[in-house]
Amino acid sequence: MRTIGLMSGTSLDGVDAAWVETDGARIGRLGPRRTLPYDAALRRDLRALLDAAPGLRGDEPELADCVRRLTERHAEAVAALGAPADLIGFHGQTILHRPAARRTWQIGDAALLARLTGMPVAFDFRAADVAAGGQGAPLVPVVHAALAEPLAKPLAVLNLGGVGNVTWIGADGALLAFDTGPANGPLDDWVQRRAGLPFDRDGALAAAGRADGAVLARLLGHPYLAAPPPKSLDRLDFHAALEAAGIGALSPADGAATLVAICAACVAAAARHFPAPPRQWLVSGGGRRNAALMRALAEALAEPVRPVEAAGWDGDALEAQAFGVLAARVARGLPLTFPGTTGAPRPLPGGRIQPPP
Repeated sequence: MRTIGLMSGTSLDGVDAAWVETDGARIGRLGPRRTLPYDAALRRDLRALLDAAPGLRGDEPELADCVRRLTERHAEAVAALGAPADLIGFHGQTILHRPAARRTWQIGDAALLARLTGMPVAFDFRAADVAAGGQGAPLVPVVHAALAEPLAKPLAVLNLGGVGNVTWIGADGALLAFDTGPANGPLDDWVQRRAGLPFDRDGALAAAGRADGAVLARLLGHPYLAAPPPKSLDRLDFHAALEAAGIGALSPADGAATLVAICAACVAAAARHFPAPPRQWLVSGGGRRNAALMRALAEALAEPVRPVEAAGWDGDALEAQAFGVLAARVARGLPLTFPGTTGAPRPLPGGRIQPPP
């Protein structure tokens, strides 16, 4: 199938679109990809929804307006690719993730997207897994495994978006995947609030500061880090813990440096759950562009740490490509989640397909 995968992550920065030729199990050609940033108003409104989501009923006018604008931006991303496809994979925007309560909420209007693009849309990738008692995340490990087929293993693929998540691939193809802890989300929030910047470009602010050992030590006592997988996080799950640890008393630069150190330490803690050490770490997501964070990872981990481009992958398109592959898996009824990735009781298919009118 020719698919277009769409992904908008918890960093709330925009939508990635990528064209893939795939049968859901194997990846053939990888085609064009585009990133369309959200405008400032949409980003602000999405953040307000993220903060308010636990109390929303779902019928608020401001929610409906935001869903429409978000979906229209995704349609614009499809048009910008200018590539014909058989199916769109539409993840939507996560505004709430509470798997323990069997609730995960991704906003986006699949019917509107199908109408605007004239293509069928695969969507609602997480709900079946959460309803069955799984974590609903991460979803991408099966695609990491397909891409990594020729690479030496064990291998760790680390995605650093708003939240960090890792896929461990064993020599026999076994998969273990889970969220590592906070990543770009708290760092973006910090530099926006304390330095008036949209994000810490190249890690410059963090590089000018010094990590606070006391704050770091308090955060590393968080029970999530010691809990065995399967496990996953909402973008705001560490928010209260960061405040309680005293992050707010730090200077802008020292706070950024401390948040970088926390991210790296959470990844190192995650490695303790692996059945065997990886031969290398491949890093995707916006965090791989943060030089201070990549240095911190190299110091915290015993194995080589490289951006996914070292394996010939496109770190800016990887998650969008993955949802193109997952869309094909939905169409074929193939499993999306597995006991080792989400804690699903068995390999589970999921998702739904919305045809165009």
